[in-house]
Amino acid sequence: MKNLAENNLIRFTNVTRKKDALYANFKVKGLKNGVIFSASIAVDITALELNAGDSLEKIVEDCARHGVKEFKRAEFQFEGLSATSPEYLGVAQLG
Repeated sequence: MKNLAENNLIRFTNVTRKKDALYANFKVKGLKNGVIFSASIAVDITALELNAGDSLEKIVEDCARHGVKEFKRAEFQFEGLSATSPEYLGVAQLG
């Protein structure tokens, strides 16, 4: 388990408080069919009807399950190259 990309794991990192909500934070790394991916997922604990008094194991497991479910349901769209400035395509310009 040294290389997360080979294991397709979601790893709990911490719980943070932002304004009026508590978030369980996760890092996701994986490798599938030649595609390496990584993502950060933050799940609002109160959205799952959990509270700070629940055990950490319950919070982490429920939030991880919910985060992965929503991540799988997400419909990502490719922005395309038209969104970038045609003058600067990430190539070093000399002169």
